[in-house]
Amino acid sequence: MSVTSKKDLIIPFLSLMTSFSTLICCALPALLVTIGAGAVLAGLISSVPQIILLSKYKTLVFSIAGLLIIIGGFFRWINRNAPCPIDPIQARICMKIRAFSKWIYWSSVVLYFIGIFFAFIASKLI
Repeated sequence: MSVTSKKDLIIPFLSLMTSFSTLICCALPALLVTIGAGAVLAGLISSVPQIILLSKYKTLVFSIAGLLIIIGGFFRWINRNAPCPIDPIQARICMKIRAFSKWIYWSSVVLYFIGIFFAFIASKLI
């Protein structure tokens, strides 16, 4: 695996993890309260009190996640026509990595917007 293919996986993976953290900090508690599972939320917070810390700094968490998603999208756009190796095995691996990277990136974008909805928009609608 070349340096380019590692970068193609690392940045989308970081954006996925940060967008997943937006779901944990903000979307999950809002969803649990919305469906009437406040006791489950209380149990979750007593088991993992760091969720409160993430929720306290949700603007910072969303800003960092959004920045990483934008950077990941920028690198995907730059490398959209990058050549794969000539060796058939390495070329196949390269194409699989690109497909996986694309899936990770778009998953992180979807998770990010779900998190934004629950953290900032849904509370205003209720």
